[in-house]
Amino acid sequence: MSKIAILTPAPEYWENWSLPKAHYERLLGPSLTFRPWTDPGDLSGFEIVLPLLTWGYQRDVPGWFALLDRLESEGLPMANPAKVLRWNSDKTYLAELSAAGVATVPTLIRESMSDAALASAREILESPRLVVKPPISGGADGTFLIGRSDPLPAEAVGQRMLVQPYLPAIAEDGEYSLFYFGGCYSHAISKHPAEGDFRVQEQFGGVERSIEAPADARTLAETALAATDKLLDCGPLTYARIDMVRDGEGAFRLMELELIEPSLFLHFAADEGAMFAEAVKAKAQATR
Repeated sequence: MSKIAILTPAPEYWENWSLPKAHYERLLGPSLTFRPWTDPGDLSGFEIVLPLLTWGYQRDVPGWFALLDRLESEGLPMANPAKVLRWNSDKTYLAELSAAGVATVPTLIRESMSDAALASAREILESPRLVVKPPISGGADGTFLIGRSDPLPAEAVGQRMLVQPYLPAIAEDGEYSLFYFGGCYSHAISKHPAEGDFRVQEQFGGVERSIEAPADARTLAETALAATDKLLDCGPLTYARIDMVRDGEGAFRLMELELIEPSLFLHFAADEGAMFAEAVKAKAQATR
């Protein structure tokens, strides 16, 4: 049986991760060990390392990148390669995917956010409401929905930020998430924000529903994964979550490619996560 390490949140980070922990224990068995990503200790004895619960890494970016450098320099066997995790940490990867022909939510990168930058973004994106967020973020940390007459939040002033149009379909139709393990499609869900909110995360009242992935959603997901492989020469990834939303014309656009620490919602999978477990074990065997 492979020795598997899953990296978890820092001890002081509060968010309930008991459900995914239970899934991983059920699927990966007694060979599984949990280590906090901020102080994981010696990982050389493990056959595979998964950063699946490194929630909150955006709050210590230097520490996070130092960990990736260490994992890479020590040649530790990663489920998804360290170079993929580093690239995926900064959401400016959306520009690379867009240039590669992937339909993404239009995204502007502003090195120093200001009222003038916000006004310029309104004109370029032609959207009355804008979403402003840090390029390295998670769990909607530092993310703002700004209306036509709303000022720029003080927390965003002078910060490197991404600016996107708010797409009303997020509230009307939901955000779609498709899950792939070992390059193969597993399952899909839609996530819906609480009334009056725009964030789909559970801690803000969001709810999830199991869905059948529409054909055009799968096409977009697989186009994004193929483009990632072409950009990074990474091959099929052990796990991936592809988040998308419909635009004003009803076409799907990529919101985020989640390759680091996505919630996998394995309780919605028809096989209850068996494909995920097989992908992890296959990757562990391949690294021997």
